[in-house]
Amino acid sequence: MLDREGFRPNVGIVLLNSRNQVFWGKRLRTHSWQFPQGGIKYGETPEQAMLRELHEEVGLLPDHVRIVARTRDWLRYEVPDHYIRRDARGHYRGQKQIWFLLQLTGHDSDMNLRATEHPEFDAWRWNEYWVPLESVIDFKRDVYQLALTELARFVPRAHNHNRYLRSGLRPQTNLHETERGRTAETSDAPNTDESPSIPPQGEAPG
Repeated sequence: MLDREGFRPNVGIVLLNSRNQVFWGKRLRTHSWQFPQGGIKYGETPEQAMLRELHEEVGLLPDHVRIVARTRDWLRYEVPDHYIRRDARGHYRGQKQIWFLLQLTGHDSDMNLRATEHPEFDAWRWNEYWVPLESVIDFKRDVYQLALTELARFVPRAHNHNRYLRSGLRPQTNLHETERGRTAETSDAPNTDESPSIPPQGEAPG
């Protein structure tokens, strides 16, 4: 489903935990990380699409989250031709997205990256709100910056995070490696040895 300008309607999801860290997912069988996102199907509202994608990609149900805010308007990015399927070139330009800011009201254990037969991620971790843009594929960076900037004023105050700053300690974050069936403790510092996010070859409207 494309609009008249060749953009596919899409939603992006910024999911917060109680420390205002964001869900950061590792794409299946790659070393690239990104926020959950997905297309809006015909007849869906952006909110309905967001809740469906949240379950399909992260395994969470509406009862597990609270909608805090959303972007006012569509945020667009164009996809370079070499990432577009040959049969879609010429009429598919990229994505237009509504971004949602969600607060996790459930628990980490409610996450399930295998909620469907076609998972998007094989691992996830909590990352600081301002994700390093160098870890995002270049043509998506402006949209990530715009979405995070617009939604930042709605981020709740995290009172318990200050105690780490005052004491000079750094909170630990979890890297959940579902493919291997184990959980490893990692630092909340950006993972500098990950390669930039690369979308799957042959991106095209769905």
